[in-house]
Amino acid sequence: MLHILRNWVDRYFGAEEAVLLALILIVSFVIILTMGSILAPAIASVIIAFLMQGVVARLKAWKAPHWMAVTAATSLLIAALVLSVVYLVPVVWQQSARLAGEVPGMLMEWQRLLLLLPEKYPQLITETQIQEMMDLAGRELGGLGQNLLSVSVSSLPLVIGLLIYLILVPILVFFFLKDSDAILHWLAGFLPRQRPMMSQIWHEMNDQVANYVRGKAIEILVVGAVSYVAFLLLGLNYALLLALAVGLSVVIPYIGAAVVTLPVLMIGFFQWGLGNEFYWLFVTYCVIQALDGNVLVPLLFSEAVNLHPVAIILAVLVFGGLWGFWGVFFAIPLATLIKAILNAWPLAELSPPAEEAAVRASKPAATKPVKEPSA
Repeated sequence: MLHILRNWVDRYFGAEEAVLLALILIVSFVIILTMGSILAPAIASVIIAFLMQGVVARLKAWKAPHWMAVTAATSLLIAALVLSVVYLVPVVWQQSARLAGEVPGMLMEWQRLLLLLPEKYPQLITETQIQEMMDLAGRELGGLGQNLLSVSVSSLPLVIGLLIYLILVPILVFFFLKDSDAILHWLAGFLPRQRPMMSQIWHEMNDQVANYVRGKAIEILVVGAVSYVAFLLLGLNYALLLALAVGLSVVIPYIGAAVVTLPVLMIGFFQWGLGNEFYWLFVTYCVIQALDGNVLVPLLFSEAVNLHPVAIILAVLVFGGLWGFWGVFFAIPLATLIKAILNAWPLAELSPPAEEAAVRASKPAATKPVKEPSA
C-alpha cells in the first residue's frame, strides 16, 4: 500500500512546478477563508480591475496613452458607482419596503384562492392542509420581517462599510490598472523561470475567463435594462426591483431564470389578475429569456466555457455556499480554473523498473505449480 502511495505521489508531484502550484493553491484558499472579510476591498478591486482591463485595452488600441486609458476606465467606474448610490440603491430600497408592506395583503389573496382548491378537488387536498401551509408561510415571513428589522436597526456599520468600499475600491482599481505589468512582473519573480504548466493555465484562464466575466457583466446590464424598459411600458409595479432580479438571475445558469420567474408572475397576477396585461407580461418575459439564451449568450460567449451542466451546478452550489454572491458569480470561472489545472498538471513518467515494480506490487503473488514426483 505504501509503495502504491509513493508511486502516486511521485507521478503527480514529481515535478517542482506541481508542488509549488499545489502550495500556492492551498495558501490562497486558506487566506481567502480566514481573511476574506478583511481583504474583501482588495479582492473586489482585483475583480473590477480584471473587468476594466478590456476597456483599457480597447482605448489603447485606439492609440490612447496608457495613463489616459486608465484614467478614463477609472472615471467610468466612479460614474457607475455614483449613479448606483444616487439612483439605483434608493429606488430599490423604497420598492423593497413597499413590497414588504404589501406582502400580508398578497398572502390573504393567495389564501383566498387556495381555499377554493378543496371545493374543486376534495380528494387531493383539504382545507386543513391549506391552513397549515399558510400558517407555515406566515411564520417564515414573520422571521424574515424580524431579520429585516434587525438589519435596518444595525445599518450604521453597513453604511460605514459601503463608504469605505466607495473610497478604497476606485483607488485600488486605478493602481491595479496603472501598474498591472509591474505587479505581474513582481509576482513572477517568486516563480520558477521554467513554468510551462503555469503559463498554460494563465493563457487558458486569461482567454476564457476574461471573456466570460466581461460577457456576464454585459449580459446582466443588457438583460436588466431591457427588462426594466419592458416592465415600465407594461406598467408593472416594482419594475426596477424586478428588473434587477431578472438581470442578476443570469449569474446562475439553469436555475436563476426559473427562480426569478415566480416573483415576476406573482406580482403581475396580484396586480392585474388573469387579464390581458398578465398575459402580455408572460409573453414579454418569455421573449426576453428566449432572446437572452439564443441571441445574446452566443453573441457574448463565442468562446464558450466547455463544462458539463452537472459540473456547473456543483460549482454553483459549492462556491456559492463558501463565498455567497461572489462565489456564485465566479463559480464557472473557478470551475474552469480547476479544469485548466487538471488538464495542464504535469505527470511524471515512471521509469520502466519503477513501473514494473508498481504493477507487480498491485498484483497478487502467483503460486507456482508443484510438480508431482515421477513414479
